Amino acid sequence: MKIGFIGDIIGKPGRKMVARHLKEIREKEGVGFVIANYENASHGFGLTEKNAKELFRCGIDLMTGGNHTWDKKEIFALLESYPILRPVNYPEGVPGRGVEVVEVEEEKLAIINLMGHYSMPMVDNPFITIKRVVEKLHEDGIKNIFIDMHAEATSEKRALLMMLKNSVSAIAGTHTHVGSDDLQIFHNVGYVTDVGLTGCRDNVIGMEESVPIKRFLTGLPGRFDVPDKCKKIFQMVIFEIEDGKCIDAYKVKAYDEGEYFVSQRAFIESD
Repeated sequence: MKIGFIGDIIGKPGRKMVARHLKEIREKEGVGFVIANYENASHGFGLTEKNAKELFRCGIDLMTGGNHTWDKKEIFALLESYPILRPVNYPEGVPGRGVEVVEVEEEKLAIINLMGHYSMPMVDNPFITIKRVVEKLHEDGIKNIFIDMHAEATSEKRALLMMLKNSVSAIAGTHTHVGSDDLQIFHNVGYVTDVGLTGCRDNVIGMEESVPIKRFLTGLPGRFDVPDKCKKIFQMVIFEIEDGKCIDAYKVKAYDEGEYFVSQRAFIESD
């Protein structure tokens, strides 16, 4: 099976890029299932029902969240009625779910939304939680496992790969909005530290630059805004999985209205 993962979708510019490019990529690349991170999809903070419907119409099958999951009050209802996840390591009793098992090409695929510790809201230990979740999936006979690791620290993402080598199919990082160039297959696990944002590319991590610059100069807070007009980018990683193992992985990009292209292919790390 081939699955595609779009990192942080930032506001209206990001949604426009998904609408412009995703269906063509799905068709031409033979992608059977598409996952995307929604936590910045509605003007940079959280997700509304209107925008959720819009993104699902574009060809996304399931969405994952992160530290901005709760920024829109309507998310509580969305978590119950749509294929939308929140990080699995929120404490017991928090609404929603962090794991979903779906059928793709007559095979089961588990999608897990996990959040790191450093500079993030209070959650349970991600490493202890994910060990328990993956062990349960294996007990249930599920081999194909994808993880969106939403984390600030690159070391947490890399440590997750080291811990779960030969145990899951793919790990893709989100949250920092800046794409990393370390796409690889390591001990049968497709991995990238951060997919990178889909949205505005000519500012500060998808947001209008004046407030972040003022904050760095003065330390004073301000409201971050997604620009109405900007130069845009679309970024997605495609993982090919066979019998629970990642056998190929590559990244596709598109700029503005231009055609998409393969920008990076995974380095396969030998045992």
